Amino acid sequence: MSCSKPSCQSGGCNKYDDDQQPSSPTKPQISINGGLSDLNRRQTPQNPNVCVKCKLNDAVAGGVAGGGEYGRFCVDCFRGSLFGKFRFSVTSCGMIAPTDKVLVAFSAGPCSRVALQFVHEMQDKAQKNLDASRDKSLPVFGVGVVFIDESSVRCVPTAEADKAIQHIKSVVSDLATPEKSLHVAPLESIYALNPTDGKEQLRKLLDAISDNTGKEDVLSHLRMLCLQKVAVENGYTQLVLGSCTSTIARHVLSATVKGQGYSLPADIQYVDARWQVPVLLPLRDCLAQELNMLCQLDGWKTIAMANGSQSGINALVSSFVSLLQEENPSRECTIVRTAGKLTPFSFNRLPDTDDPKARLASQKRQKKFNIKSDESNPLESFCSLCNSPLHPSDSSSLGSISSDQPSAESFDATFCSSCRFQILPDDPSSVDQFHSLLPQAITSRAAISNGTCDHRVLREKIQDFLLSDSDDGS
Repeated sequence: MSCSKPSCQSGGCNKYDDDQQPSSPTKPQISINGGLSDLNRRQTPQNPNVCVKCKLNDAVAGGVAGGGEYGRFCVDCFRGSLFGKFRFSVTSCGMIAPTDKVLVAFSAGPCSRVALQFVHEMQDKAQKNLDASRDKSLPVFGVGVVFIDESSVRCVPTAEADKAIQHIKSVVSDLATPEKSLHVAPLESIYALNPTDGKEQLRKLLDAISDNTGKEDVLSHLRMLCLQKVAVENGYTQLVLGSCTSTIARHVLSATVKGQGYSLPADIQYVDARWQVPVLLPLRDCLAQELNMLCQLDGWKTIAMANGSQSGINALVSSFVSLLQEENPSRECTIVRTAGKLTPFSFNRLPDTDDPKARLASQKRQKKFNIKSDESNPLESFCSLCNSPLHPSDSSSLGSISSDQPSAESFDATFCSSCRFQILPDDPSSVDQFHSLLPQAITSRAAISNGTCDHRVLREKIQDFLLSDSDDGS
């Protein structure tokens, strides 16, 4: 049928086309209540600031995730996205069970602040579920907070350190119930000495290390020992760190530069159970930029503590990665995703528990990441200082040390090649003195490493004479 409009010159349209409204990407739609719906608001040149997820609120935050730009989000969607990553890490790896007692390492920075807040929200939800349930069968996991005071070795003024501790106390006390215990542990508390002697011992230990990178690494190792000490003494079953994608990306490159490639897969997984209290990294998939932005949006005050020397390998790698991130915002994600293809160790999973849900999550993750069970993997030897898995070549050199050789050489052999190069004194005559300055937690581990390897060497020597399980004993 021809068009009857006098203004139409084509003569090819029909009445159906004349009655039909032309489709438009910006056409408003009628909601159930009869009003205009905002659900189809789109980012157009006229309206570029709409959240790409809910398409309702104005976007105020943006970021990068998974190696690609995901656009702009409103406050609620941005926060929900980060909490979703956190919760998925916790649930998929079976990190926290109802009977656990979780210790959150808190440094007052953005990453640890978000980790504490998210753990608190999971605990708060569990408490509400318990209050609403009739049988009260599932308990609520406990939460504690620990702050390692490094002011004695970081040259932080006493007033500034006291201010940071008061801030941390206020943050923990402001969290809603259930109440959380706060532990403030000076770094020198790893020594079984009074505080004054412990500080002096710690200063002598750091002065004995000439390399700036070695000093930073030793401080990192001692910090972990101090966290473990607090966790063990107070009965905690899990230790949560605020390490995020940005932190792990820097560690990947610095560990590679320092020759720690063999042990690298152990440090970048969601779970690290080589320690007496397993270490959890639920923020592994979040960027520092995102966490810092969330703190600003939610008004969570943070404190930047002194980071020490800026001339070592760790500082140089951090500056390098920051430059890469400015040029391409997906670089940190790419580094971590590439390193994630390395095969994890058998201890990169939580030990089997009686909780069927946690056990099922552990089995799924083992299958996904090709993690073999402990029975199918040989026992690992660990560096007595950094607790990194030793390469077989380092283990063989450790086993070749006999008990009648000098103690300096025996002690040297319990370190990984990176620690021997970066930390141990160059003069062999100074090794005994350096050994005397280490806390007992490290010297005891060195003794255990020597004893363990002695048994392994003995077993290797008599392996041909041992009966296998298939032999009948005849």
